[in-house]
This record gives sequence, structure tokens and C-alpha cells, in this order.
Amino acid sequence: MKTSFLIILIIFPCLFLYSQDPKLQTEKRVTSTIDSTNKKELVLIQEFIINVPLDSVWNAYTTKKGWENWAVALAEVDFKINGKIRTNYNKNGRIGDSTTIHLNIVNYVPKKIITLQAELTSNFPNFMKKDEKDLYNIISFENITTKKTKVTSYGVGYKNNPKYLSLMKFFISGNEKSYLNLITYLETGKRSINY
Repeated sequence: MKTSFLIILIIFPCLFLYSQDPKLQTEKRVTSTIDSTNKKELVLIQEFIINVPLDSVWNAYTTKKGWENWAVALAEVDFKINGKIRTNYNKNGRIGDSTTIHLNIVNYVPKKIITLQAELTSNFPNFMKKDEKDLYNIISFENITTKKTKVTSYGVGYKNNPKYLSLMKFFISGNEKSYLNLITYLETGKRSINY
């Protein structure tokens, strides 16, 4: 079971953080849907609105301080095309150790979209390793008002088979909890999780 959670964390950062804010726990702030690109592939779409300006949300995704305030204990961010976001959930660990999560920044358009691709390690099951080149996380940012931002995350490359469908259940739940942590941090300035 421990390995399953590690796998989840590597592909999409910040997956099983829990929100401690009762208001956020009772209010449905994140919606998750599964769509298909064709019969063989699925897309996990997760959307939420944060009551803060777009700049604040963008900084949470693109800076070391941002990642460490809502997502992970340690982060190293080289935010540029072909750059990397390297994170670690272990506050006693270090960036570069065996528990480091490596995300490649494939491309981005400032304050509009980021495309990430995880580097799959030996902790991943074989069925995912063979599909590594197909797995992406595309995050779009939309300025709704001066104090409201919509974020949409597209998990692309899932295969439409029992192994991936089972794995998606973990991603849906874990991502929703993680996004609630982001919402809590940006709207209140407080971290829901301490490492």
C-alpha cells in the first residue's frame, strides 16, 4: 500500500494532503470528471475556483516558496521550459534523495498553462513505465475576476483498462484533498498540513 501512495505522489504532486478547514470539508470546492480522448485513453479533469488573484495561484505553482507553503516539505524549482520542479514530502529528507519527485516542465504560457511530465522511477509499476511518454499533467489558469481564479488540471495519458481505472480512484481522491489544501493556504494564509 505504501508503494501505491508513492506512485500516486510521483505522477501528480501533492496528492494526499488533507484539508483541516471544516468549511472546505463540507463544501464541494473541487470537481472531478473522467473523459475520453478515444476508446483507449482517458483524461482526468479536475477543476476548482480559488478566491484570490491569478498572480497568487500562479506563484503557488511556479516558485519554491509556493510549493513549500501548500504542497510539500521541500521544493527546488527551476521554472522554465525544459526546467524541473523537484519536491520531497519528507522534511527530514533532501532534494535528490530516493524519495524526490522529479517533474519536467515541458512548456508553459505565463499565467495561462503549464505542462508537466513526471520522471518514472523504479517505484512505478511496469504497466505505467511502458506508458511514461504518454503521461502528462496540463494545468490551466483562468482569471475569473480580479480576486477569483479558476484552475483546471488535465491528467492525460491514462489507458482505459482495469489497472488504470483502479489507479484513477486514488488520483481523484488524493488530488481533491491536495487542491483543498491549496485553496486553504491561498484563501487563509494558513497551511492545512505541517511537515
